[in-house]
Amino acid sequence: MGGVLTGKDDMYAPPGEVRQIRRLGCMMTVLTSLLAVTLLFYAWPIIRGYFYGPPGNPRPITPRGALMDVEKSTIAIFKSASPSVAFITTETLQRNPFDRTFTEVPQGSGSGFIWDESGYVVTNFHVIQNSSSARVILYDQTSYAASIVGTSPEHDLAVLKINVPAGLHLVPIPIGTSSDLQVGQSVFAIGNPFGLDQTLTTGVISALKRTITGVAGNPIEDVIQTDASINPGNSGGPLLDSAGRLVGVTTAIYAPSGAWSGIGFAIPVDSANRVIPDIIRTGHYVRARLGIHYIDDISRRLLAPHGIEGLAILGTAAGSPAQRAGLISPQQAPGGSIVLGDVIQKVNGRVIKSGTDLAAAMDLVRPGDVVSLTILRDGKPLELSIKAE
Repeated sequence: MGGVLTGKDDMYAPPGEVRQIRRLGCMMTVLTSLLAVTLLFYAWPIIRGYFYGPPGNPRPITPRGALMDVEKSTIAIFKSASPSVAFITTETLQRNPFDRTFTEVPQGSGSGFIWDESGYVVTNFHVIQNSSSARVILYDQTSYAASIVGTSPEHDLAVLKINVPAGLHLVPIPIGTSSDLQVGQSVFAIGNPFGLDQTLTTGVISALKRTITGVAGNPIEDVIQTDASINPGNSGGPLLDSAGRLVGVTTAIYAPSGAWSGIGFAIPVDSANRVIPDIIRTGHYVRARLGIHYIDDISRRLLAPHGIEGLAILGTAAGSPAQRAGLISPQQAPGGSIVLGDVIQKVNGRVIKSGTDLAAAMDLVRPGDVVSLTILRDGKPLELSIKAE
């Protein structure tokens, strides 16, 4: 019939009008979409700010200003000392139970420092103990095979030697003193805790003249206590003062729980500076001796009834300085009683109450030095001078 039914009234619209209405509807839809997109484009920053806060643009940088003097000093100490600090790894021989061959396997690691330009490197004895070989890794990551020159287990010190190419300039660590250290003084430790090389920790000297038990089972006297963090891998590294000088060799921590507890120990540099040259020269530390025989338990039992403090001499070695000086041993009187001999009470002014005290005092003596002894003989003090061997 040529028309389109538009309602119940049976009215018809021409086809052209229908197409025009449809086109108008499409245009309105497009315009509505464009308007919605435009509104969303301009309104999005407002909506985002309301729900998410300001846009994620970089914040302006606040000028830092100059570093504090203490920071500059610490940075300078690290830059100066780090070329002298080494990372030490060790290996040990392991036997294959099936074919009876030996292979080298990693044993452990520690720290060390360059002693001189000849390639001598100092570390702890316990770092290289029971190892078959060692490597020294310098601060620039160059690695060198190291030979073991010698050790002093009594001081927990060892010396390694690396052969470096001609033209390579090693940086020896500056040497300080430990006899004039004071509690509260700032100290800095550089080492390789847990294998993390060139790590700096800071602290203070917490105490002086501590005694710890060394790996050889002997007491190590006059040890420095510090709260600068010392962890496994720090062993053998340098403890520095605020002038960047070596004042100690980090060696142990007190860790009842197995974790760092704020108590670390370092061998004083005065001891290291006395022991290391001997190791380089002879392969071991040469202890000065007087040739005195003693046993702590017997000494205490002999002295207790008399209320005397000191170390009772039980005998002297044949041909020793002590024998030549005429030191007297205990004698058995008629009836079986024991008559006291000489009792050592001081060595070079240092009070002696045990064999440990005597060993510590003699550790400060070099062969050939004259030692001043204060002894008690027949209840009277007597001063003697004896040349140590």
